Amino acid sequence: MKNNTQVGKYKIVALLHKGYYFADYRVIDENGIKHYMRLINPAKLHDLQLMPGCDQILELTMSQGIVHPNIARQSDTGEIIVDGQRYLYIVRDFFPGELLSDKLDREAHCSIYEVHHIISGVLNALKFLHNQSVPLIYNHIDPEGILLDISKQEIYPILNDFGHARHLNKENHKPYIIGLPLFYMAPELLLRGIYSTRSDLYAVGALMYHLIFGMEPWEIDLNDTTEPIKDVLEARKTPLPIPNLNIFELDDNLLRIMAKALAQDVDDRFQNAEEFLAALNGLTDVKCDNYQRIELTSKTEEHNGSIKKSKGNGFADVAGMTELKQRLQEDVIDLLRHPEKYQKLRVKIPNGMLLYGPPGCGKTFIAEKFAEELGCNFIKVDCSDIASPYIHGGQSKIAELFKEAAKNAPTILFLDELEAMITDRSRHTNISEQGEVNVFLTQLNNCSERGIFVIGATNKPDMIDPAALRAGRLDIKVYVPAPDKEGRKEILKLALHNRCASNIDYDILAKETTGYVSADITEMINQAAITTVKNNGDTIMMDTLMETIKNGINQWPSVTAKQLQEYEDIRERFESKKTLRRSVGFISSENKP
Repeated sequence: MKNNTQVGKYKIVALLHKGYYFADYRVIDENGIKHYMRLINPAKLHDLQLMPGCDQILELTMSQGIVHPNIARQSDTGEIIVDGQRYLYIVRDFFPGELLSDKLDREAHCSIYEVHHIISGVLNALKFLHNQSVPLIYNHIDPEGILLDISKQEIYPILNDFGHARHLNKENHKPYIIGLPLFYMAPELLLRGIYSTRSDLYAVGALMYHLIFGMEPWEIDLNDTTEPIKDVLEARKTPLPIPNLNIFELDDNLLRIMAKALAQDVDDRFQNAEEFLAALNGLTDVKCDNYQRIELTSKTEEHNGSIKKSKGNGFADVAGMTELKQRLQEDVIDLLRHPEKYQKLRVKIPNGMLLYGPPGCGKTFIAEKFAEELGCNFIKVDCSDIASPYIHGGQSKIAELFKEAAKNAPTILFLDELEAMITDRSRHTNISEQGEVNVFLTQLNNCSERGIFVIGATNKPDMIDPAALRAGRLDIKVYVPAPDKEGRKEILKLALHNRCASNIDYDILAKETTGYVSADITEMINQAAITTVKNNGDTIMMDTLMETIKNGINQWPSVTAKQLQEYEDIRERFESKKTLRRSVGFISSENKP
């Protein structure tokens, strides 16, 4: 259907997603209120999508009357005839969001913090569906069957597609499973079309695995097999493979939870969503060690096939800084990842980027996660790495450094404390040091053409030679500020996940840590953890955190309000000189003196 086509009292605004027998649209009603609409072509439906003995479509009846915060509410149904073809439609409430599959296409995987929110929401929805008077089995727990509501502060999953759902009763109509990913389907569903609450929970385990590792459990190349179901079931005869990735906050308990959820014997899995949730929230111990750690093969290519994917979670590990991450994605990463899109308009690929701001705000961490997001090699360089006791020795080291980066391209070359390497030449009296700056400037020229993207980090941007900041060298400048209240909440949640009590009040902690930089928060939590161990505890309590903050009043925040204002002044001065192509930050009034 084209935009502006009238469907009943709704007008089509945009196509969102298209399948074989349906199309999903964003529509508006006569009052201008937005909705989601699924338009179904009955002529393309399979017999399994119809009630036996009649032409009633099962999908239209599955979600009627269901009200739950993690389930899209059906508000209207109807039918229309267009060009001699009958169509049926289902209308659901609108919220700003995206498919979980879109997020995974963009980011490949999620942080453990995000995984916990997504899986908890999905399990709460299943708990509601499974506990109906006649249990309703969703049968579509995979990234295509889950929408993410992005209007809320936390990641909020919504079950949105009931095209495969079935009631669990004596009739037990077989589900329509064409198009469902094999790796998400429990053995009994895959082999015989038999479903239950536990087959849904198996799929939750597969989703959890996919979100963490960026691949599906027991994943095989389906292009290399003529009997995919047989080969998938054969692969599952081995223990659950755990990739050898160093993932922040991934512990043995989560591995045991996944292994239990993905048990091939239905009786060995979680018996219901409540049991799964209790394990996920650390309320019960899970005893299941049917998994094995494996070395990854060379299958590490990025989605466009041109960049090698390095290990790590990328920006998913960066708490808060939403605007900063979004700008880096739009202004830098997209250009570097898809240069062919910009070549027609002769857009110049960015050469480098300067991260500047107060110490302890995570500039180095952001650079590392930037490299993971792109999937590039990462070389970190400190001032001592290029020091030499010989005259002009440093110059040869600099040249060799860029040569090595080009040899291993694509490479992110990270220069920490850039002001010590490319100091303003007007401050120099040493001829050799001036020569090293000149070599740096020469090497920075158009290094993007050699597959190198340079990131410099500094706490003293006004001490860097201005020539390094011009176009064709460090093209993009990004201000990395101290986190505001929401940023501190995100950092606290990520750092405390799976090692704190359930009654932590993050709003109070964020208020009490006003002015703290990322490094301050990390150190504060570390001190609280040490205190907990000394007191023979195994969970960090709220009162321990508050006491640690109180005791550290002379230690934190490490950057004063006056210093933060000085950085704001530097930022304004940089921008007024128009040396910044882009400045990104979220300093708020609470951080100003």
